[in-house]
Amino acid sequence: METRWFQLTQRLKGLFQKTPDLEAVLFLVGVQELGRGKRIFSKEEKQDLMHMATCKLLSLLGYYQLEGIDKEGWAHWKNIRPLPFLAPKEQEKLLKMCAVEYFEKEIF
Repeated sequence: METRWFQLTQRLKGLFQKTPDLEAVLFLVGVQELGRGKRIFSKEEKQDLMHMATCKLLSLLGYYQLEGIDKEGWAHWKNIRPLPFLAPKEQEKLLKMCAVEYFEKEIF
């Protein structure tokens, strides 16, 4: 898993000239899911993008389901099964695994 995460971050580094951390990857997923292209986002919008990305990634494991998209294009998600209690490092590992899967299946 760590090898695949490293490969993903190196590929993204090739596109953005900076190695992204998990927060940056979540932001990128959120922007991709919003589908509005490059623009400047407010601090609140960045938080919303990262939340939307987290829900999208966890939907790959069946924790969330898309409820719909509002008139501004923002996805709204419904938690359909409880998330397990995980320590912060385990949460990070789970999100990294889902991010790798997302980029391999939907982007690259």
